[in-house]
Order: sequence, then C-alpha cells, then structure tokens
Amino acid sequence: MAFTALRTADLLVDGYYPGGSSGHAGDDPIAKLLPGVGNQGGFRYVGSQREGDVRLAVLYTTGDQPDWPDSLDLQTGLFTYYGDNRAAGRELHNTSRRGNLLLRDVFSDSHGTPEQRKKVPPFLLFEKATTQGRGVRFRGLLAPGGPALTPDDELQAIWRTTGRERFQNYRARFTVLDCATVPRTWIQGVSAGLDPLAGDCPREWASWVRGRADLPLTAPATTLIRSREEQTPQDAQGREILSAIRAHFEDREHDFEACAVALWRLIAPNTGRCEVTRPSRDGGRDAVGQYHLGPVADRISIDFALEAKCYGVDNSVGVREGSRLISRLRHRHFGVLVTTSYFNSQLQREIRDDQHPVALVCGRDITDLLRQHGYSTVPAVKTWLEEQFPASQA
Repeated sequence: MAFTALRTADLLVDGYYPGGSSGHAGDDPIAKLLPGVGNQGGFRYVGSQREGDVRLAVLYTTGDQPDWPDSLDLQTGLFTYYGDNRAAGRELHNTSRRGNLLLRDVFSDSHGTPEQRKKVPPFLLFEKATTQGRGVRFRGLLAPGGPALTPDDELQAIWRTTGRERFQNYRARFTVLDCATVPRTWIQGVSAGLDPLAGDCPREWASWVRGRADLPLTAPATTLIRSREEQTPQDAQGREILSAIRAHFEDREHDFEACAVALWRLIAPNTGRCEVTRPSRDGGRDAVGQYHLGPVADRISIDFALEAKCYGVDNSVGVREGSRLISRLRHRHFGVLVTTSYFNSQLQREIRDDQHPVALVCGRDITDLLRQHGYSTVPAVKTWLEEQFPASQA
C-alpha cells in the first residue's frame, strides 16, 4: 500500500502501513490513517480529554522501552500498556497528553451502564514495524479490561523508582477484540462524533458496549520452537541483567535454585508449597512443589518438579538436562525448567512432539518477567538478589 493511499484505507489486523519518505514528522503513517490524532506520542486521540470528548484513541507502542514493557499476548488476546507518567516529579494524572486521565476515566466508564460504555472511545493499537523508517503494524481494536480480570487487575497504579525518587504510573490491560477489519467508514463516523454503534460499527465493539462481552482475538501458536535469538534479550540492559544474576550466583550455582523458584512464583502466583532439595538428594529435581487450582474453599493441588540451570550465555540447555527432569515426573505431575541461557531446538522439539508437560523459562523470559514486576535496571535487580538471596556467610 502506498503512503498516499492511507487516508482511505481500512485497518486490517497485522496489516502493514508504510511511512512517508520526506524525512520529517509528516511521514508518520498513523496521522495519515487517522487525521486528527497527531503524529507524536504513545497516546493519541481525536477530541478533548479536558472536555470529556475523546471520540477515538490510539495506543502506539515502539517496543524500545524496556523499563515500560508493553506486551501483547497473542494466545490470549490480552494487551498490557503502561501510562504516560514515566518520570519522577509529577503526580500520576498530571501528564502533558493527559493519557493517564484518559485511562482512569475510560476504565471507570467501562464498568458502568451501556450508556456509559458508549462514551468509551474505541482504542486502536499500532506497533512500530521496523527498526528503520516510520512503518507501523495495526494490531487490533481494543476494549478496556478482560474477561478473566478483576477491576483491580485491569487498571493498576504501580510504583517505580528513579534514583531515590518514587512515582506512580498506570498499568492498563486491554482485550484485543476478535475483529479482523476496522472499516474506514466507521472510523470517519466515530471521529466526526456520530453514533459509534451506527453504520459499519464492528459487531464485536457493539457487543462490548451493550453487554461488556469481551470477545478476544486469540491465536494459538503453531510454532513452539523458539530460536536462540528469541530466548535471549536483544537489548544491552537485558543482557546485563542476566549477567548480574549469573555473577551473583557464581561458584554457588545451587543457590540459584531458590531464585528459580521465586521467578516461577512470579509467573504462577498460585504456586503453593515449594521446597528446594538438598544437592545430594535431589533425584533429578532441584525443587518440588504444588500448584493450586480451583476456588479457595475447595482447591486441588498438582505436584511439580523444578530444575534450575544458571548457565552462561553460550551454554544451552539440551536433551541431557531435559531428560533428567522428565524421567523424574510421575503421572499427573508437571515440570519446570528454568535457565539464564536458552534451550536448544532438539530439547524443545522432543518436549513438544512427545507432549511432555514441561514449562521452559529462558533468559529472555526472566528479564521480561523482572521488568514487568518493576526490576527493570541492573541496580534494581542486584538489590533484589542481595535482599532475597544473600551469599551464605562463611
């Protein structure tokens, strides 16, 4: 598609929309696709937040903010986005684009009546498509919240620290609706202030407004073998975080097992009892524990075994290590394999082809996880390590 044709284009999920070639801000394709939203920033919208008249909103994520890791889960259709108070010295809602105010009001209205939800602007998600140029990819039509989330989970004010200054920002969760095409005619009507449920309104948006029916666009993975590049951080800070972890447990790799358990708890909060085994008696398992399912008053527990490998960046986890864990799994148990490096393709293929119930947590998963929980810098990670896993006293 040509840059000059963007103004009349429909929005197709995962469609690519090129930028211009003039070498200035006018090359921005989002401004061309959606006149009135502007050509800068992660929050963009048509209308006035100050006057409560935002009719259409855009969330633009570049993927180059490791301290604020926006993320799209393609398998569940859940999108996590961080607000625009990303530096100390300002109150949560006092931002130049008033993006956090918009989030506050939108998520409040999303739990109201259909008439209140009708005031919620449709959110359109775009992501930077290339490392060079201004091309973007449309990732979907968003509705605030999600079918499996509580209101507290949908919009949270989280604390971050810069230097010695603490401040708050929003972490918002949206559902990507199962809508393959957003019609140009509907975009134009909504932007002009017409009834958002009229004309070519996507039925998924109408369903959400009328009954808050979250119809997520889910896309189960067809390729479950991750490359080395996909399993290791691609930014310098992420690599430094993993190096800090490895350095902290140098010459005492057994102590990393407790860290691996803590990381697994961040991934799976319903993990219950979990005990690190003694090195001489682990039986191929560094830790054993239980994962709880069901209501609090009547839970069932599934046993699991965990193996931890504090390996260097060039040392992969292979079939030998995986087979050791798999051989110890009993009927109706599952396994967890955690490493600061990566899993080779042969191990991944054998686990997937033979349908072994083993979760693989690689180096990049670890850095993404720590960032999502506020440990986004090397000093913050080092402090966490020193507080939670101090070196044994001689």
